[in-house]
Amino acid sequence: MKYALIGCGRISPNHISAAINNNLELVAFCDIIPEKTKEKKEMFKEKTQNVKEYTDYKQMLNDENLDLVAIATESGKHAQIAIDCINAGCNVIIEKPVALSIKDADLIIEAAKKNNVKVCACHQNRFNKSIQKIRKSIENGDFGKLLHGTAHIRWNRNIDYYKQASWRGTWEQDGGALMNQCIHNIDLLRWMMGNDIIEVMAYTDRLLHDYIEAEDLGIAIIKFANGSYGIIEGTTNVYPKNLEETLYIFGEKGTAKAGGSSVNKIDIWKFENGEDEEAVINEFCEIHKNVYGLGHTPLYKDVIDAIENDREPYVDGYAGKRALELVLAIYLSAKEGRPVKLPLGKCSTLDFKGRF
Repeated sequence: MKYALIGCGRISPNHISAAINNNLELVAFCDIIPEKTKEKKEMFKEKTQNVKEYTDYKQMLNDENLDLVAIATESGKHAQIAIDCINAGCNVIIEKPVALSIKDADLIIEAAKKNNVKVCACHQNRFNKSIQKIRKSIENGDFGKLLHGTAHIRWNRNIDYYKQASWRGTWEQDGGALMNQCIHNIDLLRWMMGNDIIEVMAYTDRLLHDYIEAEDLGIAIIKFANGSYGIIEGTTNVYPKNLEETLYIFGEKGTAKAGGSSVNKIDIWKFENGEDEEAVINEFCEIHKNVYGLGHTPLYKDVIDAIENDREPYVDGYAGKRALELVLAIYLSAKEGRPVKLPLGKCSTLDFKGRF
């Protein structure tokens, strides 16, 4: 399966490693800054001798016969690049968020249907062993009635991070802490609690990062259609470095907490069925070097299988849209000071320019 990567920045090594781990044929790397493609080729030089370098992804799509393209550019470029790749007949893996507007997310989904290709939203934490364990227990009914869940993202991003790329923290190309750093756990909370949401009430603010346009703190309460509730606390203001990312699920017959730097381990496991907590904690823990975790490789494996067997990926375009929709609903509620009903109509990060 012929593979190309568009965007060779901070997250790209995880994509390249996942492609190599899944025996994809690496055909091309593309970035508007040539030094970045060269840097990544050097990083993986044993596997990238034949990889072609491009600065124009449209030229790459024209030149190469590609099966799968991963898109890891700045967020505001995701949608148009994805649609162009899809219209060229390529299956796509799109880094989070899949788009910055509901309209663009819908256009991606529609284009994929029209061209009969697969779209995967790169929410790789769904493949964490800890998250898979919680998900299976929900599907098996071990929690009983779901009561409420909480997602806490207590991280740090300082001025050096934002200086690395001028698009970060802008409404046009990124959004703030919730859209960039917190969307993975926001996705997990919505997925675990049944996906369907009645309404959202939220506050957002920019407390420390006066050099960006968007928020560095978001707090939201969610009312789910199944009668459960959700709480989101997301921030990039924690001193002096990333503290934790946690997901709690509370049910009438069970309580679970996934913790660590990126919900990569089980911290609490107490169930009426008597499952041994210590055994679960020991078995469902993954140690990794950074907050991106180990989920890219299994995510790629799933996408390859989805292409080969003509099924939807485990994390499809609709999943990407749902995560985006929830963040945009939080933004809208905070801006207008009222509960926001879902599904959300037309909404984009551009609607919040000048918010702070």
